[in-house]
Amino acid sequence: MSLLVVGSVAFDSVETPFGHRPEVLGGSATYFSTAASLFGPVRLVAVVGDDFPEQHVAFLAERGVDVSGLSRRPGRTFRWKGRYDFDLNNAHTLETHLNVFAEFDPVLPEAYRDSKFVFLANIDPDLQRSVLDQVKSPRLVACDTMNFWITSKRESLLKTLKRVDLLFVNDAEARQLAGEHNIVQAARRILTLGPRALVVKRGEYGALFFSGDQVFAASAYPLSALFDPTGAGDSFAGGFMGYLARTGKVDAGVMRRAIVLGGVVASFTVEQFSLDRLRTLTSAEIQARYAEFQQLSRFDDLELDLFAPGR
Repeated sequence: MSLLVVGSVAFDSVETPFGHRPEVLGGSATYFSTAASLFGPVRLVAVVGDDFPEQHVAFLAERGVDVSGLSRRPGRTFRWKGRYDFDLNNAHTLETHLNVFAEFDPVLPEAYRDSKFVFLANIDPDLQRSVLDQVKSPRLVACDTMNFWITSKRESLLKTLKRVDLLFVNDAEARQLAGEHNIVQAARRILTLGPRALVVKRGEYGALFFSGDQVFAASAYPLSALFDPTGAGDSFAGGFMGYLARTGKVDAGVMRRAIVLGGVVASFTVEQFSLDRLRTLTSAEIQARYAEFQQLSRFDDLELDLFAPGR
């Protein structure tokens, strides 16, 4: 089924303990659409400046990303500069230049308005709702947000949450949004705000999925080489939503597999800088690592007589 993403396309300058890459392709919608394209076609809505190279547009198009919703405006493309220390879970933002992204007003091409799966990346919640006003009858709407919107535009964000089915946040954002320290209590609180389901991204510790009374915990893949965590969360969401769109289903079993596949794709993303690892990633590699994920959490039943009298 059709999958739509609305978010940012950007240039990132990233420094980690393992190297530095200036002006590489980035942005939430870029990571999401590249990851999701591993499972099927994606419709992209974003804005770039007149400095954005055609080779990047061609890369996305070659991946099966419909770029007819990618607008080019006079000016410079959104730029972000950040640094990671050995605690790769936390990015230190050094510079942010919104440039043409500051005036981003997403208008969906007519052909996009029948999209059945919609992902609203980390943008102003007012813009997220404006996108939903343009989509006719989506099967599932998911969104991402961040601490900045939770603090500065909370009421607007709450209006958006009433219109989405699934929310992606990290554990700190979940606690901040809910006003609860305990992550389970925070999740229960968030589910009263509108979403039917919640994914809590926990970086190197995996992810948690909450829906009604159901809780599912997925571990992270233990990596021996991790170079750049930028875009890991958006790649996770891309793998998750790409799989849902491919199956066209949203039942509990599919959601659980989507969580694991999101983790699989994100684990590859961080192995190299920018999108370099996703450029070469194959379906065989995804299937092999999915099988490894299964083995990570597989264990046998207890012996029936473990607690028998006398033992």
